[in-house]
Amino acid sequence: MTTPLPFEGLKVLDLSWVVVGPTTAKYLGDHGATVVRVEATTPLDILRTAGPFKDNVPGFDRSQFFGEYNTSKLGISLNLKNPAGKEIAKRLIEWADVFIESFTAGTVDSLGIGYETARELNPSIIMVSTCLMGQTGSAAAFSGFGFHAGSIAGFYETTGWSDLPPDGPWVAYTDTVAPHILSASIMAALDHRRRTGQGQFIDASQLEMSLHFLSPQIMDYSTTGKTVTRIGNRSEFFAPQGAYPCAGDDRWCAIAVESEEHWEGLKSAMGGPDWALDGKLDSMEARLENHDAIDQHISEWTKDQDAKALMQLLLSHGVPAGVVQRSSDLETDPQLSHRSYFRHLEHQEMGTVPYAGHQFRIKGYDSGPRFASPVLGQHNEQVLRDVLGMTDDEITEAIIAEAIM
Repeated sequence: MTTPLPFEGLKVLDLSWVVVGPTTAKYLGDHGATVVRVEATTPLDILRTAGPFKDNVPGFDRSQFFGEYNTSKLGISLNLKNPAGKEIAKRLIEWADVFIESFTAGTVDSLGIGYETARELNPSIIMVSTCLMGQTGSAAAFSGFGFHAGSIAGFYETTGWSDLPPDGPWVAYTDTVAPHILSASIMAALDHRRRTGQGQFIDASQLEMSLHFLSPQIMDYSTTGKTVTRIGNRSEFFAPQGAYPCAGDDRWCAIAVESEEHWEGLKSAMGGPDWALDGKLDSMEARLENHDAIDQHISEWTKDQDAKALMQLLLSHGVPAGVVQRSSDLETDPQLSHRSYFRHLEHQEMGTVPYAGHQFRIKGYDSGPRFASPVLGQHNEQVLRDVLGMTDDEITEAIIAEAIM
């Protein structure tokens, strides 16, 4: 007997695009919800136009950038500027338990499918509107991507090196953290509806959700007036810390000494070099003051060593260390393989491709993507006929009216 998934029976209308909304809906879909992803060809979801592309052959159905964030979804292509297309969207709103959109504030209202309309159609619906700055206020109309929200939030000022301009987290940082908070918010709203029968509207500012990850810095400024800025890979409180060069092309190992025990372990792993044994560096304060010189010595020791072997050596001496891995390393990582993190699923256009799983396991069922992301319009007929119960004549009329793209 198959164990029911946690969100089995939940119906989700995903009218979002790019990363935050789609990732949130994917999370619900991966865990059992029926998710209908509505797309248009104008504008096309920008992730469909960006690589990596399967076999390096571009195509809007060949992007695994899009694919990664849209597993376990039924895909329908719909023209929301077409009256017949809007009517289908309204029928989907009536069907859904959760309605997610991530356009610039006010867009869905201008299309005639905003929250007031959604609530009239479906009084118990939970609607989520998520954009960079939120639905209200002077900055509500600000549109952009996670890079912009990450910069405005302050992540770029705190990430990088003191002698260089702001570098920022490599990814569009708010895109990666906001879906976790948004998914939890939806779960709370679902629990509220289960207990009260009431739906609600969630106005989710991606910038505000991401600020949880700057809490220590915000608290520090609020209480002491201290402004945090860029210090590379180092810590304000512990030393030595950094990513150190290893043998090979652009290979590195990160090392973090946070206690005297770690320092003793590092000295032992290095074979007790004279520069580390004279006692002048046996306090955290002294190591922080002499961090540049210590880094030079450690780099000289690590530069000819294999990064993985170095990591294991340091770990055996009780020193926190980790290889700086590439995506190709992750695909063959033995720990991730042991936990079946990557799932190879059959995609209609790309064939068998790997998808990332979830960062946790739950006893009793197999967590992870259930099926591959859709090609554009892949499930048009299935959604119209099986989900909405439209007749063949109604479907034909929608196609003639160019509601289906």
